[in-house]
Formats: sequence, C-alpha cells, structure tokens
Amino acid sequence: MKYFIGMDGGGTKTKCILADEELNIIHQCAGGASTFLLLGTEIVSATILSLVNECLEKSGKSPDEISGILIGTSGAGRRSDAEILEKGFQEYLAENNINYKNFRVESDARTALEGAFGGKPGSILIAGTGSIMFGKDESGEIYRVGGFGRFIGDEGSGYMLGRKALMAVAKHYDGRGEETLVTKMLEEKFGINDPPALITEIYTKKFDIASCAPLVIQAAADGDNIASGIVESEVNEILLHIKAMQKKIGNSLRLSFIGGIATTDNYFAETLHGKIKAEMPDVIDMEAEHPPETGAVIMAKNFF
Repeated sequence: MKYFIGMDGGGTKTKCILADEELNIIHQCAGGASTFLLLGTEIVSATILSLVNECLEKSGKSPDEISGILIGTSGAGRRSDAEILEKGFQEYLAENNINYKNFRVESDARTALEGAFGGKPGSILIAGTGSIMFGKDESGEIYRVGGFGRFIGDEGSGYMLGRKALMAVAKHYDGRGEETLVTKMLEEKFGINDPPALITEIYTKKFDIASCAPLVIQAAADGDNIASGIVESEVNEILLHIKAMQKKIGNSLRLSFIGGIATTDNYFAETLHGKIKAEMPDVIDMEAEHPPETGAVIMAKNFF
C-alpha cells in the first residue's frame, strides 16, 4: 500500500491529509498560510514540514513509507513559480538534513479540480474575491477561462460586485445615479457617509473592495433596483465563463463551484444556479466530490 500527503494552501491556513492510494484518510491537520510569493519560501517550507511531521507522528508512519507529497497553493499557476517553492523546500530540507525527493507544487485551482471530480473530467468555477474557471476533458487536457485579475478580469467575483456597488454609491452621492440601499449599508457597516470618506478609504486606507459584496447581494435580495442590476450583470458574466468552457470541453459539462459568493445561501448564488438550470440544461451543477487536499493526493498518485 502506498501513502501520500496532500495539502491545500491558502492565505490564512494550509489543510493537510495523509491518505493511502485508495483515498482513505489516515490523518488530517492544518497549519499556517502558504502564500510563498508573499511570505517567502522559508516560512512556507517550515509550515509544510511541520504538517508532514505531524502526519508521520500521529500515524506512526516513517518518511520512507510516504510515496509523495504534493501541495496545491495560490501563486503556483505558472510552472516557473511553482518551482520556486519546490526548490526552496528542498533547500530547507537540506539545511535540516532531511530528504523527501518526491515533492511537487501545483496551483490550488488544479488540486481543487482534481478533488471535485475524483480525478475524472469536469470543471470548477472559483468565484470568491476573484474568479477563474478550470476544466478537464476526457483525454485529460486542461482548459482555463478567466483569471485575468481585477484590472482586466475577475467578472462575477466579490471584487467586481464590490467595485460596482461602490461606483453606484459614488454616483448616488453626486446625484448622477439613483438612490441605492448600499449607501446606507456602507455607512452602517464601515462608517463611510460622504465622498471624502469614501475617497480616503479607497485611495489612502486600502479599503477591501470585495468586502462590499455581501452588501450589494443583501440589497438586491431586499429589492434594491441598482443592486439587483449589479448582481444580474455579474451572474451573466459567470454564465459567459461557463459557455466558453462548454465550447472547449463539450456540451455535457459537469460543473462545481468553489468560493463563498457562489456556494453560500445568498441571493447571488440563488440567481446564478437558477439561471444555469433554466438556460443551460446540458450543464450538470453539482457539489464537489472531494476537497482540494484530496485532489492533491490524487495528483500525487499520478506523479509519484
């Protein structure tokens, strides 16, 4: 029996599992963030090693019994970037007289895709602060739609919802646009109640624009016309992502969503899933079969 360690890394924590080749979980744990392009490889390498050590200690397995370790983490979408952490981890191990040859870094989107469909064909659409879509066809070919970032992309994301909401508030302040409930919500939650305060928060205090997404979603649910229009527009952008992926993979598309605004019980998600059902009957809207850390184990099995 072979054993693998799979990890799902992010900006706040890294989830980790030790599993056998049949995906039976032997131990699971979590550690610190693994955004290596921001934190540096040494800090992230220490986090990875501590999780590996915990898996071994709690399971009673020896390092020689681990066939491979794979982490899916943000910032590893390009192979050249993934290799930065791979090299950094090996250097960290060498400094501590430890040897794990079979270690690989992949993007968190790839491990999420493999986990969602148990390694089988399908597509995931990540709609959180940003947005991106990945898919895999019957031959194992990987496709991507979106993911161009907040300046020229991220349609259907929390950032875009928040940005459009704040633009609507600015227009309301000036009298260039209709009244919106978001104006009052912005004051109640963040204390922003006039143009100078809004400008200061955005351009001086680095206000988290995506944090306004829940406000516009709630306002839309409460019947606000401006907010409803924003939600409708961004839902339609998500549908464009799905249609583009359909053309790449084929008409019968299995789809799983990842990210808060598309998976929680809210007006945006309700509108989105309702439109998919009504307008895209060939799309099978389904929940993920496994979490991303299990997807990392599935990928590790293929590499090692």
